[in-house]
Amino acid sequence: MLAETVSLETIDGVLIEADLVRTDTDRARATLVIGHPHPLHGGDRHNHVVAAMQRAAHSLRCHSVAVDFRGVGNSGGMHDDGDSERLDLAAACEFADMIEPDGPIVMAGYSFGAAVALDTTHPLVAAWLAVAPPAAMIARGPLAARNPRPKMILSPEHDQFGDPDTVAHVVKDWRDTTVSTIQGVDHFLAVGAQAAITAALADLLD
Repeated sequence: MLAETVSLETIDGVLIEADLVRTDTDRARATLVIGHPHPLHGGDRHNHVVAAMQRAAHSLRCHSVAVDFRGVGNSGGMHDDGDSERLDLAAACEFADMIEPDGPIVMAGYSFGAAVALDTTHPLVAAWLAVAPPAAMIARGPLAARNPRPKMILSPEHDQFGDPDTVAHVVKDWRDTTVSTIQGVDHFLAVGAQAAITAALADLLD
């Protein structure tokens, strides 16, 4: 699995760095667009859970694009607490459409990136995969909450920022939303992420 570093331009003119991993097959089943954990706490596209998401995508014959949000690494701009970061994921969607025209997109992310992903829409987004979104960040009802397309939320059993019961309560009125527990781990997912993410993505692609 080889990553290719690319530069994306957002609609507001910010240059964003990202890693593209292409499937080895002739046509991708989908493209996973991935947001990373909170940049003010060291989050970037090289996070181990982001890497697990890219491995899961590759194993299921999907492309993936993992961005460094604005203000992170070599990406331009400044951190905007999740608001303008939605434009970074939208730029990755436009890029995904270039490399796999009209192919479905799964909007995904981990932690802060999961909350941003759930608040980002695009006509080609077929589903959302949110790993450990902080309950407080999604409690206001992001854009995906009202969207009829499927949403899978993976919630660590001992998540310090919202356990599965709390997350399930937050999303109880969302459309087509499933909360699945990752057993035996906390928010930082030191173990167990790969299998859970692969299974969830496989369900979304079926």
